[in-house]
Amino acid sequence: MNPRVKSVVPEDNYGLRIEFTNGEEGRYDCSKLLDFGVFSELRDPGYFRQVRAAHGTVIWPHGQDICPDTLYEESRREEASPDRRVSTVS
Repeated sequence: MNPRVKSVVPEDNYGLRIEFTNGEEGRYDCSKLLDFGVFSELRDPGYFRQVRAAHGTVIWPHGQDICPDTLYEESRREEASPDRRVSTVS
């Protein structure tokens, strides 16, 4: 089983900065999802920024979520250093 999402911070250009439970940090590009059904709502930057980490993945208020395995496997990762850790979003 892949690590799960510990925390997430939205970035410009529909990116998510993610900290995983194994201490790795990565960036996932959501722009490729914006033309697909329920994800089209993420085009609104204000709504996109409402992302939060819950249940080991990322979610938005109207039920959009992304498989945690996809987030881990498709994100560009680097090991998180103590001075670059991602803040936990509540």
